[in-house]
Amino acid sequence: MSNLYGVPGISPQELVQKSQLDDADFILLDVREQHELALASLGDWVTHVPLSELADKEQEALPELIRNDKEMEMVVMCHHGHRSAQVTAWLLHHGWTQVWNLDGGIEAYAMTVDPGVGRY
Repeated sequence: MSNLYGVPGISPQELVQKSQLDDADFILLDVREQHELALASLGDWVTHVPLSELADKEQEALPELIRNDKEMEMVVMCHHGHRSAQVTAWLLHHGWTQVWNLDGGIEAYAMTVDPGVGRY
């Protein structure tokens, strides 16, 4: 599915299905700011790189694992899906090939999959 900014998207339900696959090998990249993490979280398996850090340091802000593998599968998320759509577009523009935006962000995830993650 294509969503904001014309980038490929994945629904919260598709994210759950993807994470439950036996061979699930992808990064969930959370680009929300530090103060947002305490308000809603999907747990320790999420890689966190705030958008402000990406804006400041660009690719150097990304963990080495991501920088070194532009074919790594990655789902990018934020609060509502707007910032993550921008980051998804940026990653695709810079050569990553398997990147999706989490449609609706963690808010949609909390509303449709697990209200226990928190909302703000």
